[in-house]
Amino acid sequence: MKIVVMGSGGVGGYFGARLAAAGNDVTFVARGAHGEAMAKNGLRLDAELGSLHVNPVKVVPDAREIAAADAVMFTVKMRDTETAAETLRGLTTGGASIFTFQNGVEGGVRIGRIVGPGKVVEGVARISAQIAAPGVIRQVGGFASLEFGEADGAASPRVKAFHDACAAAGFPARISDNISRALWVKFVMLASLAGLTALVRGPIGRVRSTPETAALLRAAVEESVATGIALKTGLEPEDVERTMKQLDGLPAPMMASMCHDLLGGKPLELDGLSGAVARLAKAAGVGVPTHAFITAALAPFRDGQPAA
Repeated sequence: MKIVVMGSGGVGGYFGARLAAAGNDVTFVARGAHGEAMAKNGLRLDAELGSLHVNPVKVVPDAREIAAADAVMFTVKMRDTETAAETLRGLTTGGASIFTFQNGVEGGVRIGRIVGPGKVVEGVARISAQIAAPGVIRQVGGFASLEFGEADGAASPRVKAFHDACAAAGFPARISDNISRALWVKFVMLASLAGLTALVRGPIGRVRSTPETAALLRAAVEESVATGIALKTGLEPEDVERTMKQLDGLPAPMMASMCHDLLGGKPLELDGLSGAVARLAKAAGVGVPTHAFITAALAPFRDGQPAA
């Protein structure tokens, strides 16, 4: 299968490397030191689920250099969605489908506005991974899986083909018959985890062990679930306790990628997480004071570390 990985960080780098090692024709889109290291030394996974070194790998700085593809794994940061999607017009015109595994719940619509909604398959990536050094992806924890599906729940030929490629690559993948619910289940957990770990500048264990921040975490989950229910996304009241159980089971040292970005002085995905909850809740007539506070408190760092 011809696969393009648009965004070769933790998510795209990990799954793209697995797909390449399994014999698929994978081209990574990567720039800067990371792209240069991949071109020179290949892509290495430093992974709890099994390390891997793919060398050589195909890597280009711009997707417009690629002639054709069957599928595009779209894993760029949310703030780069439109810019990245524009570079994929040629591939989608040629028949490629975009499988989006971004954070948040708005990526599929945003990409569809540019390439056409029929070219997009929404998905969920469940993994804790990031670039450890140029050309190196570090994955931690006992999970790394993909879930994706058509809006109508049908197991279409393109979804089946990509699922077969994932299965052959040896990592868990699932075709969803209700991708809206799957997206929102992850969104509720991630928006709350990201918001609270970024607020405390530390791991989830610190959030859970402090009564005041533990209460904020629960409030963030409750607000997110209420928003999803109001928008008829497939969420249900019981998802509050399901999400809290999931958050309670996370390793104490875990931090969301937004916390890592904040500590590294990088731009934040704030507008697509707590900011999105606040925006969508307002449209649905739901009050979300916790997410509104998180959005306001982190706003000075939205574009990266401000000048002193």
